[in-house]
Amino acid sequence: MSDIVLIGGLWLAPDVWTGVTTELARLGRRGVPVSLPGQVGEGQVKGNPATLDDQVDAALAAVDGCAEPPLVVGHSAAASLAWIAADRRPVAGVALIGGVPVADGEAYADFLPIVDGAMPFPGWPAFEGPDAADLDPATRERLAAAMIPVPEGVALGTVRLRNEARYDVPVTLICPEFSPDEARAWLAAGDLPELAKVHNLTLVDLDSGHWPMVTRPAELAALLGKC
Repeated sequence: MSDIVLIGGLWLAPDVWTGVTTELARLGRRGVPVSLPGQVGEGQVKGNPATLDDQVDAALAAVDGCAEPPLVVGHSAAASLAWIAADRRPVAGVALIGGVPVADGEAYADFLPIVDGAMPFPGWPAFEGPDAADLDPATRERLAAAMIPVPEGVALGTVRLRNEARYDVPVTLICPEFSPDEARAWLAAGDLPELAKVHNLTLVDLDSGHWPMVTRPAELAALLGKC
């Protein structure tokens, strides 16, 4: 079976995948968390120079390190990193968790304020509702304490997509804080242009908030193992 490359979204260090990789190993799969430049501790340093290209290179290096084309998983904003990997390399498939890829020429994550050269975690009030409904106070505190400000060069970097063969890659959109029906409505409305062109798109429900690798690692691993 192919490896599973795991790319975390904004502010997340690679150890956020520990529960998932443990469960994947039990299922006979190897999870490969990606250490994204600017999101492995040094991102807390003011003026971190990491760029989106650096994160793309890290994702591609993880794919290249697999013996066979892997499943590439992108969480939240990192759906775009997973999609870029499918654009640049042969992959077995792509799984997107709570996020969708932006189109060529768009900014990676230009939707929160930049402070002193980085995009800090804005706090839980920004995620009240379905996003954080399954996070208890202790988990919120622990997760927030581990969040790493995303360097400006990453957040405001421009996504570049080159190869339309990416639309032939099987894609699974895992729907945590939103439902498959909501995703279908967004597709019908033209709000998800990259996914609308995918030839083999599967929508899967997961009853969780925005961070299922933290709150539902076993269930998430089981879904990834089927992709």
